[in-house]
Amino acid sequence: MNPIQPFHLAIPVNNVAQCQIFYREIIGCQEGRSSDHWVDFNFYGHQLVIHYKKGKQEEASTNSVDGKEVPIPHFGVVLTMEQFETLSKKLKRKNIQFIIAPYIRFKGELGEQATMFFKDPSGNALEFKAFKNIDQLFAS
Repeated sequence: MNPIQPFHLAIPVNNVAQCQIFYREIIGCQEGRSSDHWVDFNFYGHQLVIHYKKGKQEEASTNSVDGKEVPIPHFGVVLTMEQFETLSKKLKRKNIQFIIAPYIRFKGELGEQATMFFKDPSGNALEFKAFKNIDQLFAS
């Protein structure tokens, strides 16, 4: 049994079909229930639901972290290093445009991690990361 309870996150998209393909085929999420206006996905064991919302997303603000402008808001998953490498290679092959290309953040410091940021077709910012030492996930 998974010791972590799955979260539920519902996000707005302006093109359900386009985002459905993105989350299923680019990110690799298993699709669940759906309608013309929403789709459930298994997002690494969590429930992600895309909901149709007419119009464009508001432009995200940013916060400077490690000398890079991180989009706010964003969401994602902490992966293993192997999963991170596999996903980052896949995204590069699919010509996904990165907001912040894959790199190692806080190298040699507490909380060293691989990270990358990109957007889905509706402009929702995602971050995927992997820690050198997962025990440092919540280190201060």
